[in-house]
Amino acid sequence: MNPHAERMSRVDTAWLRMDSDVNLMLIVGVWLIAPALGLDELRARVAERLLAYRRFRQKAVVDATGANWVLDADFDLARHVVAERLPRRRGRSERTALQALCGELAMKPLDRAHPLWQFHLVEDYEGGSALVMRIHHSIADGIALIAVTLSITDGGRAPPARAPAAEPEADWLADAVLKPLTEMTVKAIGLYGGGVTKALALLADPPDTLGLARSGTRIVKDAVALAAMADDAPTRLKGRPSGRKLVAWGEPIPLDAVKLVGKALGASVNDVLLACVAGAIGGYLRAAGDEPAGQEIRAMVPVNLRPLEQAWQLGNRFGLAPLVLPIGIENPIERLYGVRARMNELKDSYQPLLAFAILSVTGLFVKPVQDAVLGLFSKKTTAVMTNVPGPAQPLRFCGRTVRQNLFWVPASGGVGVGVSILSYGGGVQFGLITDAALCPDPQALIDRFEPEFQKLLVLALMLPWGEG
Repeated sequence: MNPHAERMSRVDTAWLRMDSDVNLMLIVGVWLIAPALGLDELRARVAERLLAYRRFRQKAVVDATGANWVLDADFDLARHVVAERLPRRRGRSERTALQALCGELAMKPLDRAHPLWQFHLVEDYEGGSALVMRIHHSIADGIALIAVTLSITDGGRAPPARAPAAEPEADWLADAVLKPLTEMTVKAIGLYGGGVTKALALLADPPDTLGLARSGTRIVKDAVALAAMADDAPTRLKGRPSGRKLVAWGEPIPLDAVKLVGKALGASVNDVLLACVAGAIGGYLRAAGDEPAGQEIRAMVPVNLRPLEQAWQLGNRFGLAPLVLPIGIENPIERLYGVRARMNELKDSYQPLLAFAILSVTGLFVKPVQDAVLGLFSKKTTAVMTNVPGPAQPLRFCGRTVRQNLFWVPASGGVGVGVSILSYGGGVQFGLITDAALCPDPQALIDRFEPEFQKLLVLALMLPWGEG
């Protein structure tokens, strides 16, 4: 074994092996930069800042029991930071061409003989430049990658030169999940033993020696709920993906206006944004000839499980919470309160930790077993959805302004829809990545987000204002 190799964590190994012919585990981001940026200047900044993280010089080497991070002796920056030209077609805007490029890159495999990332610079885009970033999920989760991207901006903070070692995955997982989980809860999530039925029988009359604490009881309840989730509603957004990706985005919505609506209607900013997502999806389905009345769909929402000051350590430490979206409620106020109620149900839930534990365990299994577990998750959800707070002020990069900041997360198994919500520079940006077989026109869906917000804004402004 290479003495300089670093053992990949179990959960990162699971992400490494999760690529399929219909979904690659690539986090794709786009910076729209003004004025234009040159390739040489970009490579110089990446060499100075990004390569301060050793992980971006390491390749993933798979063995019989997992994988290692190993320095790439043949590392070449020019292989990872490349120039791109937008395909020019008559009648197609630059934005449409960039969206097409992003969709193609989302399903273009990275070379596993080298570090699993690549930057693509479109030097001439709308009077400035566009930078498309592709990073494999095995390197880091979204929160960690935000820390990385901030570090390469002007004035960004580099990773600690002599940082304390990251807490071992096994110890962290044991303290956070497995100690209160106990063996019977592992049975409850259906991974071992006789499955949910036997586990429920045990839970009905547990031995006194188990001494379940309140937290343990909640974990058991959440584990059973996670295992017992029904398959998701069969809308046109759920089905067999084709492997061809499409992306779309809209113009940012002012964050202050979102906060105003939330305050006026007694809801959080997240509640407001998720209600817009549910309304847009419901409206899209109606326009396509479906009737979603009374229907709900489930979106898996990543939940950060580590302190933000440790994000520079990279790797994946997030869970997945199943959020139910009431797409069948047309009344925007009723839908908002429906979302709020469902969000409140997730508070203090252990389901994100349990999902992390499941991913960690599957990192020990052979790939067919891992795929089978992911297949069960796929049946229970229609979309992956992220909601990430970004910088309040526009970023500066190589003396330029990052005027727009976009990203898309991958979906695993047979999930074909990804919704991204990112606050940045005083606005809230919606992004969408879909499989062409399930949603052939994601822009038509994205274009419904802002009108849904306007409905809530108008209703909020109609409320009585003043003291009291």
